[in-house]
Amino acid sequence: MPTTSLPDFPWDRLTPYAAAARAYPDGLIDLSIGTPIDPTPEVVRQALALASDAPGYPATIGSEGVRRAAAGWLHRRFGVTVDALTQVIPTVGSKELVTLLPTLLGCVGPVLFPELAYPSYDVGARIAGCTPVPVPTVDGLIDVSVLDRVGADASLLWVNYPANPHGRIAPPDHLGAIAEWARRRGVLVVSDECYLEFGYTESATSMLAHGADGVLTVHSLSKRSNMAGYRAGFVAGDVSVVRRLLEVRKHAGLIVPAPVQAAMVAALDDDAHVADQKRVYGERRELLMAALGSAGWRVEHSQGGLYLWAAHPLHDCWSSVDRLSKIGILVAPGEFYGAAGHTHVRVALTSPTDLIRQAARRLETLS
Repeated sequence: MPTTSLPDFPWDRLTPYAAAARAYPDGLIDLSIGTPIDPTPEVVRQALALASDAPGYPATIGSEGVRRAAAGWLHRRFGVTVDALTQVIPTVGSKELVTLLPTLLGCVGPVLFPELAYPSYDVGARIAGCTPVPVPTVDGLIDVSVLDRVGADASLLWVNYPANPHGRIAPPDHLGAIAEWARRRGVLVVSDECYLEFGYTESATSMLAHGADGVLTVHSLSKRSNMAGYRAGFVAGDVSVVRRLLEVRKHAGLIVPAPVQAAMVAALDDDAHVADQKRVYGERRELLMAALGSAGWRVEHSQGGLYLWAAHPLHDCWSSVDRLSKIGILVAPGEFYGAAGHTHVRVALTSPTDLIRQAARRLETLS
């Protein structure tokens, strides 16, 4: 596939604004990316170390322990039931799965995703040679009423709640409507649920609550357990889709290292560290929401996830990026996530709390 079919890497466009922010007297506070910065839990690190003697090749399907831990977590935290032995596979993080999924499944029809979304849904469609189709949204939710028009011949529909970039949490009946439409049309629904643990004003629901038939969910331990460096995730859902994925992944050698699988078990079995991390993000969220509001930005949605979605009545996204860079704060322009984001910026909570407090004080100078 010619590389010209891929979009330009958007983050390069932030380079001059990052330079401007670094020139601020007290330095750069980077709120543009969602990379976890808090420590990996000790229980996870110990499990990794204890499993470090791993001379043999692990199985692509993963250990029974990691699959049972994933299924147990889904049932314990979200009340959904999947068979650990036939409906779960560990993955090398979630971005690998997101970007390669249309290729691994041999998709030929259009790939649908929300008009404001993680860019890898679009990229994954292009890599597979499929047509990427942004779907209009209403109040941050996929407009189910237009799906027959824009997605009649689709092969796959991505959903993502709590959503990146704007943090909208979907009501259960909305997820049910999507599942019903997809089953009627024979379209696979893939729900990216990497922020599922982080609902602040309300709890999030897994798409699997509406059944696994024609549904695949994607999960990541990067955010919930600060394990981005481990590249640890898993998929769960429709038995036939999981089986197809397993066969292709076996041929491709897409295998999660055995020590990482052991660390995943420890992470998925422990809820305490996630509750602690959620409290940390919640504190940062409150600090930034108040400061952005005082400085004239309106925060929309942002019910969950690791970001605030903010708009200023006098600025488009790039003007907001420029203005904030002048006080040493770097944020992501909403345009990175789709043309519909041109009025907003995405502000990440993934910076140390003391720097978040500094950012809040700097925002006060714009009030």
